[in-house]
Amino acid sequence: MILKVFKEKSIKKRINKLLSERVVQSDNMVAKTLGVLINVDEFDDVTLFEKLANEIDIQSNNLKIIGFSANKKDESQSFVNCYYLEDFKRNGDIKNIELQTFLDTQFDVLMSYYTEDLLELKFLTVRSKAKFKIGVLQTDERLNDLIIKTKLKEFSVFKTEVFKYLRILNKIK
Repeated sequence: MILKVFKEKSIKKRINKLLSERVVQSDNMVAKTLGVLINVDEFDDVTLFEKLANEIDIQSNNLKIIGFSANKKDESQSFVNCYYLEDFKRNGDIKNIELQTFLDTQFDVLMSYYTEDLLELKFLTVRSKAKFKIGVLQTDERLNDLIIKTKLKEFSVFKTEVFKYLRILNKIK
């Protein structure tokens, strides 16, 4: 219990530090790479993001989708790149090399598609080195550069708004 509280405080402190140091890059470059972070406990339809990436002309090799689950590892889990609480050390560092590689990739756009207020999900969003971050409405509005207020089940609304704003910002043609 004490270790859990220590871990939470440590991660919150790192989130605040990373958010205060973040410099938003505003360039008008067309997005060529896309990272997607989803909470598989809330939403697990990866094909919708693959279609979205295809429609905004992002090639499949430039699309990376990872999932996070607060539940214990379940061998029946169909999601390929899913990470869990065990992938975080006490101080918030990442144990998993593949997850760390995802966070170190400088995506042109990162989509954080989750609403549940999980510290680890927030930390992954903040730690990502993506140039532009899009997310659905969350409790901490500092996490994303563009926030689209929608329910997770309303993916078509999210998709429409993403297209609209990415066109306005010259991120897609």
